[in-house]
Amino acid sequence: MDILKSLGHPEEIFNLFKFKMGGCRAVMPKLDYESMSDSLRTCYVYLNQTSRSFAAVIQALDGELRHAVCIFYLVLRALDTVEDDMTIPLEKKVPMLNNFHTYLYQEEWCFTESHEKDRQVLEDFPTISLEFRNLAQEYRDVICDICQRMGVGMAEFLEKKVGSMKEWDLYCHYVAGLVGIGLSRLFSASQLEDPEVGRDTELANSMGLFLQKTNIIRDYLEDTQEGRAFWPKEAWSQFASRLEDLAQPEKLESALSCLNLLVTDALRHVPDVIAYLSRLRNQSVFNFCAIPQVMAIATLSTCYNNPMVFQGVVKIRKGQAVTLMMEATNMRAVQSIIAQYSQEILQKVSLTDPTRDKTLHILAVIQEKSALPQPDLSSRNHHLSPMYLSAAMLLAALSWQYLSTTAAQAQGTGDMQ
Repeated sequence: MDILKSLGHPEEIFNLFKFKMGGCRAVMPKLDYESMSDSLRTCYVYLNQTSRSFAAVIQALDGELRHAVCIFYLVLRALDTVEDDMTIPLEKKVPMLNNFHTYLYQEEWCFTESHEKDRQVLEDFPTISLEFRNLAQEYRDVICDICQRMGVGMAEFLEKKVGSMKEWDLYCHYVAGLVGIGLSRLFSASQLEDPEVGRDTELANSMGLFLQKTNIIRDYLEDTQEGRAFWPKEAWSQFASRLEDLAQPEKLESALSCLNLLVTDALRHVPDVIAYLSRLRNQSVFNFCAIPQVMAIATLSTCYNNPMVFQGVVKIRKGQAVTLMMEATNMRAVQSIIAQYSQEILQKVSLTDPTRDKTLHILAVIQEKSALPQPDLSSRNHHLSPMYLSAAMLLAALSWQYLSTTAAQAQGTGDMQ
C-alpha cells in the first residue's frame, strides 16, 4: 500500500491524501476532451495508454503546444516500438527506421505485424499522422526532423552494442537527447519560451541524456533478462567478463562499483539541467521539464550503491513521487530538491569506491550550482519522534478506507473520464 510505504515520511502521506483529493489539478489540470475532434481525442487515449506519467505532464501544457507535444510523443513512441520489436527482421527494420519520418505524410501507412505492447500506435498510425498534418508548419518541421535523425541513429545501433562511454552518450543522444532538442524547439516555436531555449542544443541534449541514463541504470536487470544491453562495455568490462555476470551474488562488490561509476557519469549532466530550467519562463513548460528531472535524481539516489539494482525492481515511493511533483514548480524548490538528493548520494559514497574522487567532485559542483547554504541540504529530511510517527500511522489508518473508495476517480491524473 502506498501509504504504508510512506509511514516514515509524514509529508508524503499528507501529499498523497491531497493529491488524491484533487491537489494534482493545481499542477496538471484536466483537459476538455469534448471540444476535440475524434482523431485528436483518440491520440490522447493512446497517450494515456502508453505512458500515464508523460500523459499527465503533457496534458498540463498551455495552448496549442500541448497538442504538438502529444503528437511528437506518439510519433516517437511508434518509432521506438519498431526499434524494440525483436520479431521484425533487421532487413525490414532498418529501412523502416530510416524512412519512418516519411510515413508522417502517407495518409494510409500503418504497420500491423508488431508484437510489442504499444503496437496500437503503429496499427492506427493514420490517426496520429492525420493529427500531425493538422499541426502548424513550424511544429511539423521540428517533429519530422527529429524523427528522421532519431530513426537513423536507432538503425546505427541495431547492429552494434554500446561500447565506449562516448558511444553511450551518442546512443542516449539518439534516443533521448534528440527528444530534449525537439521539445526545446517546440517550446520556442510556440512562443511560450525565448528562441534561445530552442537554439541551445547542448543544454537540451543534457536534459535528455540525464533521463535516459537514469532509466538505463535502473533497468539493468529487466534489460539483461530480456537480452538487451545498454550499459557501456567500457564501464562493465572493468568489473566482469559479461554484463549479465554483475547479477551474480559473488560479483556484488564489483557490480556496485560499476553501478556507482555510471551514476557518477549521469550526475555530470545535472549542472546543465539546472542551467536549462533556470531559463524557462512559462509555468506549464517549467513543470513539464522539472518534474521528470527531479524524479530522475531521486531515482539515482535510490540506485546509488544499491544491490537491489541487480536483484529486482528499484522505484521511488509513490508518496515520494507525488511530493516531488507537487513541489517542483519553481526554481528555488528544484534547487532544494537537487541539493537534498545530491547530499543523500554523498552520504553513501564508500571510502573504497573506485570512482569516489569523481563522485565527490561532481556532487560538489552540483551543490555549488544548487546555490543553497549547507544547513539547507537536509532541510527536507524529517527525523520523527514516536508521537509524530504514531500520528502519521493513525492518519493512515483513518484515511485509507476513504482514499481507496475515491482512488478510481482521482488516480491517473492524465486519464480521460
